[in-house]
Amino acid sequence: MDPQGPVLIEGPVEIVRDDGTIARSDRFTVAICTCRRSRTYPWCDTSHRPRERTAPPPDDRNP
Repeated sequence: MDPQGPVLIEGPVEIVRDDGTIARSDRFTVAICTCRRSRTYPWCDTSHRPRERTAPPPDDRNP
């Protein structure tokens, strides 16, 4: 288990946010964000995963 990863809960789920609004999901399994980096918070969008940088394309210019 990733300590920065989500908590999986069997749905449906209702979460009361700090501002009093309710977030609802009717899915069978719901991933709740624990890292607070998710753009879809309180739902996990895998923002906790490390990102690997891809190498830039090779320079194919001929002198």
